[in-house]
Amino acid sequence: MWRGRKLNSSGNRFLGVLRSRCWGTQAEDARLTSSADYLIILFSIYSENQFSWTPQSKPWVFSDYRIIWFKSYRMTFACLNRIKIYRYPWPRLYGTSQSTVDSSEIKTFLALAHRWWDEQGVYAALHSMNDLRVPFIRDNLLKTVAQHQPGKPLSGIKILDVGCGGGLLTEPLGRLGASVTGIDPVAENIKIAQHHKSFDPVLDKRIEYRACSLEEIVEETAETFDAVVASEVVEHVIDLETFIQCCCQVLKPGGSLFITTINKTQLSYALGIAFSEQIAGIVPKGTHTWEKFVSPEKLESILESNGLSVQTVAGMVYNPFSGYWHWSENTSLNYAAHAVKSTEQEHPVPEFVFKGETEELRHKDSTNPGVQEELKK
Repeated sequence: MWRGRKLNSSGNRFLGVLRSRCWGTQAEDARLTSSADYLIILFSIYSENQFSWTPQSKPWVFSDYRIIWFKSYRMTFACLNRIKIYRYPWPRLYGTSQSTVDSSEIKTFLALAHRWWDEQGVYAALHSMNDLRVPFIRDNLLKTVAQHQPGKPLSGIKILDVGCGGGLLTEPLGRLGASVTGIDPVAENIKIAQHHKSFDPVLDKRIEYRACSLEEIVEETAETFDAVVASEVVEHVIDLETFIQCCCQVLKPGGSLFITTINKTQLSYALGIAFSEQIAGIVPKGTHTWEKFVSPEKLESILESNGLSVQTVAGMVYNPFSGYWHWSENTSLNYAAHAVKSTEQEHPVPEFVFKGETEELRHKDSTNPGVQEELKK
């Protein structure tokens, strides 16, 4: 918004110069401006001898003085030599108003809540998947642990199991010594999980269950967990990017994110939905929506954009006749991914480098009454 006045022709020419010099091609410009993380809104302040641009949106801070000055010489401007564009100087925490939970999915899993621990029932494939996913999580976490106790290799490690269901994966991780928090938006699932773990006093101490979504605990658990597990979950959320952002926010720097999910291919539709749901009845009808499936390439792109470095992507294949899973180089059906959160400072204070006369411009900033008034705001 331009404070009630339109730019004149020289101002429009200046914007064109600034865009071409600082952002580059139109394609790159469209990519940057479409992302909320790189949005810069500027408004103009006119004075008798000077022309200035000031960041409109707060609390983003763009320089020590928060003001960029351009010296005027007969309608020419000393343009920025370069601009460094950064993400927000602090993490954005997502609240419950941005839930990734799909209400229709809640109804589906609520109807099946009582069948979680039937190893021969509709969740038989998930029970069998533990033969792959538990060692996958354990072995990758042990790479970050210098010493571990025999029988309790994950002792001292805090894990968040997102979409834990009845606790099929939560309990094996707890038996390995980890302190596990299992969350699920279906309250009936949590009741089943609580009841099942009560039979083992050791698990009762190591596992905590909560009936909630990931977004509801982001603020209170920011950078709390050494690992986050989202196994067979991301294909059920309605906003994958927000979900990954929340996973990243609750991870400690250097923490691991483990995901297993289904690729978005014609083969995954044919076998994962048409055959598994409609013909063989391996999983209940309506469990999966093909449009929510995600390819490894898209998932990796989202992970990387949120400061997570992908370490491993491996294919998983289920044999419905034997009831067993095995690893594969082919990721066209199911796959597992492991990513690590960066330990580097992600949000340094942005800096602007001026083309010449920096000290002079800063001196003018500190002495100009208009600038002083802006700094007081």
